[in-house]
Amino acid sequence: NPSAVIRLKAVSAVTYNTIYGTRTYAVSIVKIISSSDWSYLQATADNRITITTCLADHPESRVLVQAIEVE
Repeated sequence: NPSAVIRLKAVSAVTYNTIYGTRTYAVSIVKIISSSDWSYLQATADNRITITTCLADHPESRVLVQAIEVE
């Protein structure tokens, strides 16, 4: 659903709260990827969070959101 991706692009940050504290990440990528694409889970030099989710009626695709920690 392309309209779902457009709404995600409007998000500029992800806040992650744990018992160890809160971290804020600036969104750098929002895109639709293949369900077999693991390239976005490779090690990076920076601290980032990667979120993937299924896409309704498209089992071969995933929505990917990746964000880099703001210090």
